[in-house]
Amino acid sequence: MKKALKIAVIVVAIAAMVVAFAACGGKKAETTAIKFGTNAEFPPFEYINNQGGIIDKFDGIDMAIAKAIGEKTGKEAKIENMEFDSLLIALQNGQIDATISGMTITEERKQAVDFSHPYYEATQVMIVKDGSDIKTAKDMADKKIVVIQGYTGEECVKDLGYKYEAFKKGSEAILELKNGKCDVVVLDSATALNYIGDNKDLKVIEDKEAFEVEEYGIAVKKGNTELLNQINEVIDAMKADGTLGKLAVQFQ
Repeated sequence: MKKALKIAVIVVAIAAMVVAFAACGGKKAETTAIKFGTNAEFPPFEYINNQGGIIDKFDGIDMAIAKAIGEKTGKEAKIENMEFDSLLIALQNGQIDATISGMTITEERKQAVDFSHPYYEATQVMIVKDGSDIKTAKDMADKKIVVIQGYTGEECVKDLGYKYEAFKKGSEAILELKNGKCDVVVLDSATALNYIGDNKDLKVIEDKEAFEVEEYGIAVKKGNTELLNQINEVIDAMKADGTLGKLAVQFQ
């Protein structure tokens, strides 16, 4: 009788342990980090600083915003560096929680992801060498044009009906121009100004009739309203207290 009772007690104990483990397994482990996807080839918004950046080796305006979002949510902001064209795919696959990469808010992208409030306005410009005869977008018609793959500049040149060559990195495109292997690079204004600051033989040409103003936003997976609301709170606060404006000056 005692033996039977002892066995019954053991069985009950094992059953309780199984239930406990099942309960633990059924709960999602609370995440302690927010993974931001970026393409660290877009100064002054995101670039690699081997001397140490805002988040690990990553520096720039977007990295400062990402860090602020992490602080707001009480989580560590981590950066996943990848090709620009891979960002939205990685977001939809759950590889990252958000993209922060100077990404222009477009109707096409809004079909796939949810965007934050805009945090920066920009436009496309043309980078040329001193002495170039390119004065407007129309002058690019018979020129060798270089763009960055997946960037808004590629879409703009495509819409103009011009042939072009696409590079994966802005630095490679600028080198192509400096070496005389192309006539013009079409790129976002802030990044273009950053590049010509380091290259005195280059200049920026604007054409407001050809290139409309665009807005940058942070993308999250559709339906992730909790994170989106937290991101919007940070962006709105940084706009209100002038932090975004100070970052634009700091990283120019």
